[in-house]
Parts: sequence; C-alpha cells; structure tokens
Amino acid sequence: MHKLTKIGLLTVLGVLLILIRVFEDQLFYDPFLEFFRNDYLYLDSPRRETFKLTMFTVLRYVINSVISLGVLWVLFKDRGVIKFSVLIYTIALIILLLLFLYFVINPKQEDYYLFFNIRRFLIQPLILLLLIPAFFYYKQHE
Repeated sequence: MHKLTKIGLLTVLGVLLILIRVFEDQLFYDPFLEFFRNDYLYLDSPRRETFKLTMFTVLRYVINSVISLGVLWVLFKDRGVIKFSVLIYTIALIILLLLFLYFVINPKQEDYYLFFNIRRFLIQPLILLLLIPAFFYYKQHE
C-alpha cells in the first residue's frame, strides 16, 4: 500500500473514532455520560433503562471495534493480527459486558470508580491503544 494512501486511511479511521466521541450524546443512549462528567463519587446512580443502555453500549463497542480492526489492517496487513484481534475484542466484550451489567444492576457508590473504568473500555477504543504497540513489538521480534 502506498504510504500516502496508508496515511489517508489512518486519518479517516482516526477521524471516525473522534466523531463517535464528539457526537456520543446524540448517537447513543447513555445516562452515565453526564453522571461521570459530574462529581459522581458523591451522587446516586442515574435512572436508566438497562436493556437499552446495554444495547447502545454494545453497539458503540462494535462500531469502535470494526474501525479499530480497520486501523490494525492498514498498519499490519496481516490476517493473523486481525484474527487474534477479533478474538481479543470478543473475549473482552464478554468479560467487560458481564462486569458492566453487574455494576448497572447493582450500583454502589464505592464501586463507581471501577465501573467508570470498565465502562471506559467498552465505549472508547482503548484496546486498540494496547494492541498497536503489542503488534509492533511482535513484528519487530518475529
């Protein structure tokens, strides 16, 4: 792939990830967005529709994951990297979603910080930030 094309594709994919973040209030149902912007350690958990919240959280995770897989493809052009990444994203979704649901169904103020961080991995492309350096390291030592 031509270097300019690669940079262009990475830019487009990066902008898509940024746009998801910028327009998160309009695109996704998530009463915790405003909750965690405030002094949440001293507030009660917001009212929420658990099923709707879960579906929008999964939707956001899937959208971020697909774009992230695009970034990984542009960077590495390796089916093995993509297959392994899909496995990581799938396992992470299952584990994080179970923890997320536990905290949504059983909100306790002492758990808000842990819930905030688990939720962050679901709604932001943080796994991508872990995979890129791991694959670069792997490729260098291959």
